[in-house]
Amino acid sequence: MKKKLKSNPANAVIIFFIVLFIVLIGFSIFRSNRSSGRENITRGAIPGAVQREERQGADGRPPAETASPSQPPPGTQPPPRSGAAGGATGGGRNGGGGMAGAAAGGAAAANTAGGGMASGGMAGGAAGGGMAGGAAGGAAAANMAGGAAAGGERGSNSRGANVPPQAQTRGGGNPAARNVPAVRVTPAGTGEISNSITINGDVLAAREVSIFPVTAGKIVELRLRVGDAVTAGQVVALVDPSSPGEVYSSSPVRSTISGTVLQTPYNIGDTVSPQSAIYVIGDLSSLVIETFVPERFSASIHMGLRAEFFFDSIPSESFTGIVSEVSPVLDPASRTLRIRLRFEKSDPRVRPGMFATVRLVTASRGNVLVIPRAAVINTYNSWIVFVVNVESVAERREISLGLESETMIEVLRGLSIGDLVVTSGQNFLSNNEPVRVLE
Repeated sequence: MKKKLKSNPANAVIIFFIVLFIVLIGFSIFRSNRSSGRENITRGAIPGAVQREERQGADGRPPAETASPSQPPPGTQPPPRSGAAGGATGGGRNGGGGMAGAAAGGAAAANTAGGGMASGGMAGGAAGGGMAGGAAGGAAAANMAGGAAAGGERGSNSRGANVPPQAQTRGGGNPAARNVPAVRVTPAGTGEISNSITINGDVLAAREVSIFPVTAGKIVELRLRVGDAVTAGQVVALVDPSSPGEVYSSSPVRSTISGTVLQTPYNIGDTVSPQSAIYVIGDLSSLVIETFVPERFSASIHMGLRAEFFFDSIPSESFTGIVSEVSPVLDPASRTLRIRLRFEKSDPRVRPGMFATVRLVTASRGNVLVIPRAAVINTYNSWIVFVVNVESVAERREISLGLESETMIEVLRGLSIGDLVVTSGQNFLSNNEPVRVLE
């Protein structure tokens, strides 16, 4: 038989083409394996192979084989092989040989990964032989690849469906609830309110006079010191009017009022004239506060207007008084109105020269609707507030104002008693906007 084949040229040609075909198939399988290996390295599917390449020495010899995550542990079923490796294995087991074995092995590997058509791939590779088995195995592999993709999509959808809504938002909770602005509210109520003007003043003695000598001369005696009490007609000093060649008796200086010595600007030996004030005496039993009211408030000032006094030296208390003197004219230089206020009750802690803060009450009303000043917003020449209803929605209201104090303001129109007025966080609200009320 062999001799006939060798001597027959037709048989030699057939054998040559068969060998050439096998060589071409092997070359194509080699290129396919090489391209699939590069793709796996790029995707990180074979980290063991990359690590072996990185550990390879400078002499080019591969190091000893070590366990890698891609190798299965001993005694377990190895994972299906892809590409040409699966094809070669399938071909060897089924005995188809050549291209049939390669195609059957590829189909078996794809069917095993997909989990449903292993028998079909193997049968196609063994029975069809040659190109038929390869075509059947390729079709099976393509079908199972599509099935795997569909299964992955269904798995992804099912996993996303099981995620609770709280986990799908950052930080948990309802994102709409977190965007609702938080505000503080105060109910509108009735109370007493008053308009006031705050200015500064000085404490003075109600009666304060300067004591002058009758004649010019030299002071020879001063009988009082600052703080001493004095009565009207009492001699407080002696002045000698003598001059060179002329000797006169000393001239007495008498107090014109009863009170307390406030100042003694001269000393013994000083020469004074009838225009020199030797003493300043005041009546400390009656003190007043002198202050100056700006022109824009002068129309509301009148006799008997009530006021409150505050002193830095007595921070825990306030004193009451009334306007006792109003200047008929304004100072043209400062455009202010000079007024004096007396204390309703004297206090020894209050002394002349002290700095006072005066709050003049120009108007007062009781049992009126009042809200905090912080709740009112001035916009486009109108006054508005935001009221929170029972549904936690902020409604915009336009109001009319009356008297104002430092902390409260009177509402003439636009609100009712009990309305929850927003006092904090209202500057960025809009009409009919949901809010969250803080306790």
